[in-house]
Amino acid sequence: MMPTAARAIRIASCLLVASASWLVGSSATAQAPTTTPKVLRLAFPVAETGFDPAQISDLYSSTIAGHIFEPLLTYDYLARPVKLKPLTAESLPEVSDDFTVYTLRLRRGIFFTPDPAFKGQKRELVAADYVYSIKRIFDPRWKSPAQVSLAQEGIVGLQTLLDEALKSKRAFDYKRDVPGLQALDRYTLRITLEKPRPRFLYTLVNLPAVAHEVVQAYGDRIMQHPIGTGPFMLTGWERSSRIVLSRNPGFRDMVFDAEPAAGDATAEQIAAQLKGRKLPLLDRIEVSIIEEDQPRWLAFLNGEHQLMLRVPETYIDSVFDNGTVSAEMQKRGFQVQRVAQPEVFFAFFNMKHPLVGGYTPDKVALRRAIGLAYDNREQIRHVWRGQAAPAESLLPPMTFGYDSNFRTENGLYDPARAKALLDLFGYVDMDGDGWRDQPDGRPLVLEFHSLGDQRYRRLNEVWLKSMKAVGLRMEFKIAPWPEHLKAARAGRVMMWTLGNGATTPDAGDFLSMAYGPEGGAGNLSFFDLPAYNGLFDQQSALPDGPQRQSLMRQAAALLVAYMPYKAHAHRLATDLAAAELVGYWRHPFMAEMWQFLDLRSPGSTAATR
Repeated sequence: MMPTAARAIRIASCLLVASASWLVGSSATAQAPTTTPKVLRLAFPVAETGFDPAQISDLYSSTIAGHIFEPLLTYDYLARPVKLKPLTAESLPEVSDDFTVYTLRLRRGIFFTPDPAFKGQKRELVAADYVYSIKRIFDPRWKSPAQVSLAQEGIVGLQTLLDEALKSKRAFDYKRDVPGLQALDRYTLRITLEKPRPRFLYTLVNLPAVAHEVVQAYGDRIMQHPIGTGPFMLTGWERSSRIVLSRNPGFRDMVFDAEPAAGDATAEQIAAQLKGRKLPLLDRIEVSIIEEDQPRWLAFLNGEHQLMLRVPETYIDSVFDNGTVSAEMQKRGFQVQRVAQPEVFFAFFNMKHPLVGGYTPDKVALRRAIGLAYDNREQIRHVWRGQAAPAESLLPPMTFGYDSNFRTENGLYDPARAKALLDLFGYVDMDGDGWRDQPDGRPLVLEFHSLGDQRYRRLNEVWLKSMKAVGLRMEFKIAPWPEHLKAARAGRVMMWTLGNGATTPDAGDFLSMAYGPEGGAGNLSFFDLPAYNGLFDQQSALPDGPQRQSLMRQAAALLVAYMPYKAHAHRLATDLAAAELVGYWRHPFMAEMWQFLDLRSPGSTAATR
C-alpha cells in the first residue's frame, strides 16, 4: 500500500527479537584512508521518481534524498532500541508540558552545497529554511504526499493557509505568518500544535530543509536538482538506470559517534572500528537500477556490488542451509544479516461493500470465517520462503504498542471453525453447485484485487486453495498498482492484500489504518466504529506508558473482533555485504546510512565467526 497516510511501504517478526544479528561478520579493522577513491556500489530493485523531499514518497527516492537533505533530528545509527539524536539541531527540542510547543535551536555553520541559485554566496542553513520547507508541503502546487500525515499533527495555522490557497486559487503565500511555525531568530525554530502530540519528535525526523532560492530557480525541474546540506551530493543521474552520489566537500566537521547498546557485540565492534572518524567515510556511491531479481543477485555474487539489500525470496535457500548461513556464503566471506522488520503484510475488506462489509453479526462472521480459513503458514512458506513470522495484529515489532505476548484469533488457522461459522450464519450451498451462497440465496463470490507479478501469483494460489477448502469461490482482478490504489481510495475494492512499514518506532500509524476519519486515505477499509475511534483519539494524546499501551491493546482487539483487516505476517529482511564493507548495520527506520560505511583496501579479507 503506497502510501498509508502518505508514508512509503516497507514488511517483521513477532516471534523474533527486535534487534539484528550478523550471522557472518568481520573482526578486521578499517584501514587508514588512501588516495584511491572508496566507491560503494549497489542496486535498487525499483526505479527512482526524483529527489525533491516535498514530492517523493517511495522508499528508493527517499533513500537518495536522505543522504542529500537533512532534518533537525535523526536516529542513532547503532542504538537498539532506537534512540533519537540531534542532527542539524544543537540538541533535542524543548517540549512544553502539554506536548504542544516544540522549540529547537540549530547548529551554526551548516551550509548548503554551492549552486548557481545562490549567486555565488555561501548559503548557511537557518531556521527560516525549515519554516519554508514545512510550508511547502502544504503548497498545492507540489501535491506533496506528506501533506495528509503532516496535517494530522495540527501545526497551528497551516491548514488555514492551505484552505485559503485552494479557495482563492492564487499562488501559495509563503510570506503569510503562520502562528504555529515561527523562526524566532536566525537559529531558533518554534512549532506550536493544536493539540498534544507527544510523538511529534518523530515527525521532525522526516522534515528536511530545502532552500527557497533553489526551488525558485528550478521550479518544476526541482526533482532533478537536489541541493542540500547532507554528506553527499548528486553528481550523476541517468533516470531509471544509474544514480551517483559524491562526497560533499563542504560537509561540516561531523564524526562517527554512534552508541551501541551494552552487550550488542556486533554494534560495539562497528563503533570500535569507526568511532571518531570524520564523516562521510566513502567518496562515492553508485546505485544501479536492476528490477529483475536474477541479474541483481548475480551482480552481487560477481563482485560488481558490495551490498545487496533484501535478498529475493527466490534465492534465500542459497544463503541459508537449514536456518544457518550456507557453506558457500561463509567460504566467500559474505556478511549475512537477517533482521526482523517493523512491517506487516495484511489483507483488508471494504467495510462499505455489500457482500463483505458491514457491522451486523452475519457480516462479521463472514470476515472472521475468511480469516480463520486462510492458511497463513502456507503463505509464509510459499510466498515468503520462510522469511516471515505470523502476525497476531496489525501492530509490528520494534514499535511502541507491539506486544509479543498478544495472542488473538487473527493468528489461528482453523478451517473447521470457519466452516462452522459459515454454516451458523446461513452461508451454505443452496443450489448444489459445490460453492457456498449468501443467506438470501444469491451467489457468494469473493473478488480479490491483485497484481500480475510472481509474488502476487503465489499469493493468489494460497488464497484460492484456502477458500476452496471451506467452499468459498474466489475470483481475481488483475490490474496495475495505481489502478487498484485509485479504486481502493474510492471504495470500489472488495479485498486486497498490501504491506505497510513503520517509519517511526510507534504503532499509532498502524492503528490509524482503521480510524474512521481516515477513510479513503490511510484507512482503505473504511472501518468506522465509534468505540474504536474513541480509543484511537485517547491513545494519540497520551505519552508512551502503561495507560497508552492498554488502550492500544484494546483497539487491536477490536480490529480482530470485527476483522476489517486480516494481518498475515511480519517479514524478515536478509541483507548481504561483501567482505570489504565495514559498518553496515540495517536500521529499522532510517534509510540514510551510507555516510557510516567504509571499505577496506583491496586485498584485505574478512574473518568469519
